Amino acid sequence: MLPEPDPALCRSLAADLRDAGFSAEGVRDAWGAAADDAIARGLRSPALRALGDRADPLAVLARLLVLGMPEAAASTGLALPRTGADGLARLGLAAVEDDLVRPLAVVRPQSYADATGSGQWWIASDLDEAALGGPLPEDHVLGVGGASLTLAGLQLPTPAARGLDVGAGCGIQALRSRAQVDHVVATDISARALAFTRLNALLNGVERIQTRLGSLFEPVAGEQFDRIVSNPPFVITPRVADVPAYEYRDGGMVGDDVVAAFVTGAGEHLTPGGVAQLLGNWETRDGVDGLERVRSWVDASPVPLDAWVVERESLDPLSYAELWVRDGGTLPGTPGFTRLVDAWLDDFGARGVTEVGFGYILLRRPADGAPSLARYERLHTALAGDSLGAHLADALAAHDRLAALDDAGVTASTLVVAGDVTEARHHLPGAEDPTVIELRQGGGFGRSLGVDPGLAALVGACDGDLPVGVLIDAIAQLLGVDPAALRADLIPRVRELLFTGFLRFAD
Repeated sequence: MLPEPDPALCRSLAADLRDAGFSAEGVRDAWGAAADDAIARGLRSPALRALGDRADPLAVLARLLVLGMPEAAASTGLALPRTGADGLARLGLAAVEDDLVRPLAVVRPQSYADATGSGQWWIASDLDEAALGGPLPEDHVLGVGGASLTLAGLQLPTPAARGLDVGAGCGIQALRSRAQVDHVVATDISARALAFTRLNALLNGVERIQTRLGSLFEPVAGEQFDRIVSNPPFVITPRVADVPAYEYRDGGMVGDDVVAAFVTGAGEHLTPGGVAQLLGNWETRDGVDGLERVRSWVDASPVPLDAWVVERESLDPLSYAELWVRDGGTLPGTPGFTRLVDAWLDDFGARGVTEVGFGYILLRRPADGAPSLARYERLHTALAGDSLGAHLADALAAHDRLAALDDAGVTASTLVVAGDVTEARHHLPGAEDPTVIELRQGGGFGRSLGVDPGLAALVGACDGDLPVGVLIDAIAQLLGVDPAALRADLIPRVRELLFTGFLRFAD
C-alpha cells in the first residue's frame, strides 16, 4: 500500500521534474520516436541504447521513472535536488538499498490536448510487465493506456458543477474531468488505486478531487452528479480457479454484467440533463446481438435515459482471449498461455458467446424526463481525430435543437457545411455523370456517406445564405422533380447530417 502522499513532497517532486525537462516531448526526443513506440510494446532496450551512458537529469529520470530501472542514489539526488532519493522512498515510489534507488512505481509524463487547449500530466502507477519481468500482480494499478486516453478524449468539454469517476484507477479521468467540472468524486474498489489518484492529483496541482472506496455506485448512494465518467473493469474474465482476476480490468462479475450494472444504475445518480460516459464490452450471446443487449440494459434503467452507443470493434472469442491473456503478461509460448486461453474459450462456449464488442456508451438523463435519443451504431473504422468530446457535445446540442423543430422548422433553417467536410465524385471512364458521390468527414468519427445528386447539391449549396426550403425548391427545378417529394426525401437526411456534424446551423 502506498503511504498517504505528502503535499509538500509532491510539490518538490513536480518542481524537480519540471526543471529536468521531464515531459512527454522531452523524453521522446531523448531516445527517439522508434524507441518511444517500442516502450508501448514492452521493449526497453532501444530506449536504453539511445540513452547510452548519459547521466544528465532527464536521462536518469527517464531510466528510473519511465523504464522502471534502478539508478545510483547519487545520480538520483542530482536529478531530484529538492526531493532526493529519500523523498521518492517516502512517497512510496522507490526503495533505497545501499547506494541504489530501486523504483517501486513508474511516473510517466503524459501530454494531452482537447477543444479547450493542451497541457501535460505526470502519472504515477505500478511497474509494468517489462519492469517486473513477468506477469502482473492482481492488485496492479494501471497507468495511462490507449483506452484511458480514448475516454479522456471523449469527455464533454463543457462546464459542470459536480462529477463522478467510477473505477478511478490511477486517476487520469478525474484529472481530465477537473478541467471542466468544479468538483470530482473518484471511487474504486482498490485502496491502492485511490492512493495513486490522490498522489497524482497532488503531483499535478489539481484540487477538489475526493476519493472514496467501494464498488460501482455504492460509495455515492443517494447522490447525483452532472457528469459521470468510467473506464470500468469491463474485461470479461472466466470465473474459474487459477485465472488471474486483475483489479484494474476485472469487475468480479460474470461476462459483461459489470457494464450492464453501470448502465442500469447510472440514471439514478445523474441530475436532470446530466451525462454519463463509459467504455465497455458487450457480448453477442445465444443469438442476441451485442448492441441489442446494451439497448435492453438502457431500457431496464429505472430512470428513463437518452442513449448513444457506438461499437468501435468486435472480436471473436479466440481473439478476445488471446488479447487479454497477453495483456496480463502471459505470452504465447510461455507456461500457462494455452491453459488460460482455453479457460476463456470454455467460458464463452458455456454461455453461448460468439462475439464481443467494444465501444463507447453515452447516457443522458433528459431534463424533462422524456428520452428522445436512442442511437446504437457500429463504426468499425479508424477515428479521424484524437479528441471526440467536442464532437459529442456538438451532436447533443444539434439533437436537442432538432427535437424542438418540426419539418417546417428545419425547412426554414439556414445551414452551413462543416469545415472538415469534403466531397469525392467517382466516374466511369468517359461518363459525364458520377456513379458515386461521397461526403467525407475529416473530424469526429470520420464518417463517409454515399449521397445522391439531390442531397449532394443541397449540401454544396448550404453556405449560410438561403434557407433549406428555398434551396430544395431550386434543386427540384434543376432536377425536374416534384419539390414536395424532394423535401420529404431530404429533410430526414438533413436531420442526420446535422446530428453527425456534416452540416451546422448557421446561427
